[in-house]
Amino acid sequence: MTEVLEGAEPGSWPGGRHGALVIHGFTGTPQSMRSLAEAFAAAGFTTELPRLPGHGTTIEDMLTTRWDDWLAAVEAVYADLASRSDDVVVIGLSMGGTLATWLAATHPEVAGLVAINAAIAPQSEIAELLLPLLEAGEETFDGIGNDIAKEGVVEQAYPQTPLAPLKSLGDAIDALQPLLADIVCPTLILNSPQDHVVDPKASDLLAASVSGPVERITLERSFHVATLDHDAELIEREAVAFAQRVTGS
Repeated sequence: MTEVLEGAEPGSWPGGRHGALVIHGFTGTPQSMRSLAEAFAAAGFTTELPRLPGHGTTIEDMLTTRWDDWLAAVEAVYADLASRSDDVVVIGLSMGGTLATWLAATHPEVAGLVAINAAIAPQSEIAELLLPLLEAGEETFDGIGNDIAKEGVVEQAYPQTPLAPLKSLGDAIDALQPLLADIVCPTLILNSPQDHVVDPKASDLLAASVSGPVERITLERSFHVATLDHDAELIEREAVAFAQRVTGS
C-alpha cells in the first residue's frame, strides 16, 4: 500500500445532527480543504473530508483511477454521513465541486450545495486536446495545481497532470449537464474571476441550470485554489452561514 503524504490525510469530526461533506479537487488533497472542513466542525457540523482515490500518494497511483472511483468514494462517505445526520450539505472545490454537484443532482434530499470554482462547463475542447496525446502513449503533462494569488502559500498537489484520469473527468462533466436541472436544493456558488484552471463562466452555467435557489459570491482576490488564497476566511464564513441557514441549525 502506497504511503499517504503528510498533510494529505482525510479528516472526520464528530458533531451535531447536521452533516457537512467537504471534497477536494483534481490532483490535490484534503490539505486544500482542511481549514474549511475545520470551520464546519467548529460550527457543530458532523464533518467528513475524504481523500479521493489516487490522490495524496503518487502520480502513479492516480494514473490507475478514474471518475467512477472518485464518485464511488464520495458516494460511500455521503451514505455513511447521511446515516448519522438529519441532513447533509455538500461542499467542493474544482473537481470536488463537480462531485458535490453530482451528489446534489442525484440525491434530492441533499440540504445544500456549495460549489467553489467548480468544474462544470462542457469539456469537448479538452477532449480534443487529450486524445492525440493519449493515442501517442503520453500519460501526463504539466501540473495544474497551485493557482494561488497569495504569496508563500503552496497547495499540496501533484506536479504532473494524469491525462487518462483527466479525460474521464471531462467525460463525467459532459454527462452531468442534463442532470443539473435536477438540483432542487439551495446552491451557493463562489467563483474567482481570475481563475486560471476552470473557466469562470462555469459558475454562470451552474447558476442558470439548477432548479433551486441560488446565492453567489465573487472571490475578487483569489485565483483557482481560493480555499488557500486571500478569500479563504470569506469562504469559510459564508459557506458555514449558508449551511446553517439551509439546515436550520
